[in-house]
Amino acid sequence: MQLFKHASKSIELIENFLDIIDQGMIIFKEGVKNYLYGNRENFVNNLQTLSGLETEADIIKRKIENILYTQSLMPQLRGDILRLLEELDNIIDLAKTNLFQFDVEVPFIPAELNQDFVKLTELSGAAIDSVIPAARAYFRDPESVKEKLHRVYLYEKEADKLADAIKRRVFHDMPNLKLSERFHLRYFTLHIEILSDAAEKTADVLSIMAIKRTI
Repeated sequence: MQLFKHASKSIELIENFLDIIDQGMIIFKEGVKNYLYGNRENFVNNLQTLSGLETEADIIKRKIENILYTQSLMPQLRGDILRLLEELDNIIDLAKTNLFQFDVEVPFIPAELNQDFVKLTELSGAAIDSVIPAARAYFRDPESVKEKLHRVYLYEKEADKLADAIKRRVFHDMPNLKLSERFHLRYFTLHIEILSDAAEKTADVLSIMAIKRTI
């Protein structure tokens, strides 16, 4: 009975952890939009909220790790679950770090690129939004994980294509930009695009985990 109680608690904490990752991506997307359109007060609020969510995710992750180790729960799955938590935690860490870089470096983003940057943010966010239900499914219905992951790879590829298009536009079609501004825009394009890469990496981990549970 005690073991079941601790197992239930760990699953509940994992669900809370996934909720925080989900919330973090919503805030990240809002933050980028608020930066692009000059909504400074809202942008600062987004930074503060995302920082709080990242801290909360770290706390919950440590609680899950403690339960898994001290209660000897799911020993055959523990390593995979811990790796999954690391990959998911990396996502919200990246989101917080990258949004803070907008505040620290204050990149100049021409208004004609706003729509492209918003779209890129939406695609990267969609890749992460798609990995979260797959992570939930791993604990409930591992056989359904694979079918949920195809969206992650689709959005990651679309994010890559758009990021390349933005960089090509910056370096080939905007002659009034300084070279330093071009490099800065490429750098911040990468900041957003890299979140979809993190989602893809998490999907790869989940795919292998699901196969292990279903064979």
